[in-house]
Amino acid sequence: MLAPLLHLVFANEGVASGTFGMIFVTILQGLLPSFLMVILGGLLRNRLSENAWQGLDRLNFEILFPALIFVAASGRPIALVDVARIGPAVWIILGAGMVLGYSARRYGPERFLDFAGGWQVAWRFNTAMGFIAVAILPDADLGILAVAIGMGIPMANLLAVSALSRGGSLGFGATVKRIALNPFLLASVSGVLVGLSGWTIPAPVLAPIEMLSQAAIPVALISIGATMDWRALARLDRFSAILCGVRLVALPALTFSACLALDVDPSLAGVLVVFSALPTASAAHVLASSFGADRKLVATLIAQSTLLAAVTLPLWIAAVIIWV
Repeated sequence: MLAPLLHLVFANEGVASGTFGMIFVTILQGLLPSFLMVILGGLLRNRLSENAWQGLDRLNFEILFPALIFVAASGRPIALVDVARIGPAVWIILGAGMVLGYSARRYGPERFLDFAGGWQVAWRFNTAMGFIAVAILPDADLGILAVAIGMGIPMANLLAVSALSRGGSLGFGATVKRIALNPFLLASVSGVLVGLSGWTIPAPVLAPIEMLSQAAIPVALISIGATMDWRALARLDRFSAILCGVRLVALPALTFSACLALDVDPSLAGVLVVFSALPTASAAHVLASSFGADRKLVATLIAQSTLLAAVTLPLWIAAVIIWV
């Protein structure tokens, strides 16, 4: 939707500091509807009970978002080479987040399980914001993002569950089962397989899935606003600053530099940089609490990451548009 305007900016102005400002404002305008939906969720917080909001999150996690991921992944032909080049890149980004995030250990909770609950913030990603942000790019390719999500979800969960398991009691079999049955993973793998096969899903079958997918992002944004602690930034300390800095600044900076140095295809580079700049997963606290970690700490980190991303994510999108 914003691509014609962005191309017009380049054609008339060139890439200069003034143009950067115009692009940044244009990106903010594109993200504004999403931010307003989050604010709406905050205003509606008390209209529903906590159980109702949790049920809404569950609906999105089990049905709506898997439908969105499946539609995005299956909606275009996928070459095996795409999976081979996107998967390792995504895994390196997640692994880097885990390694860099460990630098916050000395400033975090003494109990390792509580630290692990917060540590996952450094590499997990918000899928809803990913679809919104990538759609703003002039050469947006949601199919590439869907493959990245498909490759990233099992690895992100494996790293998180492995870290939490060090301080928890979940056995190996239960860990494998939890990862394998993740609805996002199942939808990603199914969509990628359809894309690889080149098979076209019959319209009567695809139509209801598309209807479900269209509800995923609005429901997710309203739910984020309703459950987010809007005062979380006031509690930003060294521990949370390091984790949010890794997630929102260090990872996209490393990814951006690597894409420029390796002359990565612009459409893929844009998706990878935006993917690496996303705030952390809004459901990270659910996984942490299931292991007995400090749920409130993780919820605060999620809110901090999401609020700070309102500033950092548009900057990275603008950088991609200008230099990649």
